[in-house]
Amino acid sequence: MKQRRFSRDVLNHCYQRTADNGILFYSYRDHLVYFTTYCICARRYGIQVLGLCQMPDHVHDSTKAKLKEQLASFKRDLNTHFSTAYNKAWGTNGPVWDSPFGSAPKHGVKQIRTNLIYLGNNPVERNLVKTAEQYRWNFLAYSQSDHPFSEPLVIRRASWHLQNAIKEVKARFKAGKPMTYGQLNRIYAPLQPEEAYQLTDYIISIYNVIDHQAAQAYFGGYDNLLAAMHATTGNEYDLKESFVGKSDAVYYQMTSILLRELKMADIHDILSFSSAEKYEAFQLLRRETDALSDQIAKFLHLPIKKNR
Repeated sequence: MKQRRFSRDVLNHCYQRTADNGILFYSYRDHLVYFTTYCICARRYGIQVLGLCQMPDHVHDSTKAKLKEQLASFKRDLNTHFSTAYNKAWGTNGPVWDSPFGSAPKHGVKQIRTNLIYLGNNPVERNLVKTAEQYRWNFLAYSQSDHPFSEPLVIRRASWHLQNAIKEVKARFKAGKPMTYGQLNRIYAPLQPEEAYQLTDYIISIYNVIDHQAAQAYFGGYDNLLAAMHATTGNEYDLKESFVGKSDAVYYQMTSILLRELKMADIHDILSFSSAEKYEAFQLLRRETDALSDQIAKFLHLPIKKNR
């Protein structure tokens, strides 16, 4: 096995793809369970996080640790806890993440800047947003506001349902535990759309472990960081990524189509589809979208076959 490169207190760019190269983050619930688990584990192991980006089929983060074993233990517990929660919620089994995770140390200010630009701009490169700060799941916007994607939350004016949801989230955080799928399903169910946006912003803000100030210090502030991101997508040579198609936005389109056309209650139902049901869904998506066949296969967790 290739020896992992590691340097004490040096920024490490870590990268991990799903076990079957399929889509993992189908909804806000997947994102929030992973994010809250990530933050709890990072605090537990004393990991300094300068950046995190959750993409549909993989994650990047930029971290500092004192020991290689510290970083490895953090990733092990994070992946174990999240995989257990994911499999339990959706009736699946087996590994969720490809193993081991990839990592590469970044020495010097230039390499660190390049890495942070690359991480923040991943959703721009995949045509999910036009600018990095518009993407919720790279968490850039949360360095400037605790409600970047919703109206300000005034607890005393919130609905009874939202007030109780906030209390439950706060108690969960104080107990040092991540949010669960069951909790999220229950507390979001009675909320109006704007309340749901407010709750999402609240959960991210209260759990957030990302050291935004440390990241921005490499650029001389937030505005300079954004200017650098807007000017370039950044390049990484240590951790190669392979993308399918020109845009990941098509996965959102696929979700809408299947929920509507197949009368599905939850998009995660595709994870328990039979081979025949997946083939039916594959044909539907091939008719209704411009997605490549390999993108549809990723979405449905089918083997990717070239020249399909």
